[in-house]
Amino acid sequence: MADSMTSVTTPVVEAHGAKIPVIGLGTWRAGTDVAAAAVAAALQCGYRHIDTAIAYANEEAVGEGLRSGGVPRDEIFITTKIPPDQIGLGALERAAEASLKRLKLDQVDLLLIHWPNSAIPLNDSMRALCAAKRAGLTRHIGVSNFPVALLDEAVHRADEPLVTNQCEYHPRLGQTALIESCRRHGIAFTSYAPLGRTQILDDAVVTAIAARLQRTPAQVILRWHIQQPDVVAIPKSQSPARIKENFEIFDFELPPEDMAALSALARPDGRLVNPAWAPRWD
Repeated sequence: MADSMTSVTTPVVEAHGAKIPVIGLGTWRAGTDVAAAAVAAALQCGYRHIDTAIAYANEEAVGEGLRSGGVPRDEIFITTKIPPDQIGLGALERAAEASLKRLKLDQVDLLLIHWPNSAIPLNDSMRALCAAKRAGLTRHIGVSNFPVALLDEAVHRADEPLVTNQCEYHPRLGQTALIESCRRHGIAFTSYAPLGRTQILDDAVVTAIAARLQRTPAQVILRWHIQQPDVVAIPKSQSPARIKENFEIFDFELPPEDMAALSALARPDGRLVNPAWAPRWD
């Protein structure tokens, strides 16, 4: 694959009018000293989807990277997320406005509720999220870390379409029920921690497939993600070389037997992200 950022048109998942590039750059734990460089490097090698959040405390740096990356704003899909203590009526809209100021943007492409909060009525949160869209703060809206029942309720209570549910997903964590729920609602599923925080890169099944296909383990796993219908992956890296490597997955395919072998790695203890405020998972 050529280095030129104009050589690749990233495939997208379409959901209720949103066109979400299937690979994005995650910026969790990317400090302000590296986030700007990582975002610029990603844009320069072809990424058109950048993911951040208020909780990451790096929106200013992400915005700097967007401006220095050399890609027109209308070609980039930018996501940010509102933390659970700010998803009430009024508070969510104010938080979104503050995000835009830090990013130095007029609007984001996708605004998510980062985590559900049982102390704030879901109806209020969805009203606030929909109001943020109608106010022009974001082009599209969605949720993150919503299990099936909560996703069903969110879709029911929203009077604007949700376009994604962003959740942990990798070969060691099966998400069949949740992905099927997303498809039933016509929304995309976005995988965070898609490489299992690198813990599965040395799995024997993964390394064997990688060796046979002459690919890296990370490329094999990311290809497994995007070969599934309606699935988007947002791997995080601060290394320009690895950022580029993670993007170079559009010139090969995994055969059905490899897809099945990777999916078979799911296990009951595969979840890596389970904070005290997490909902009851499926």
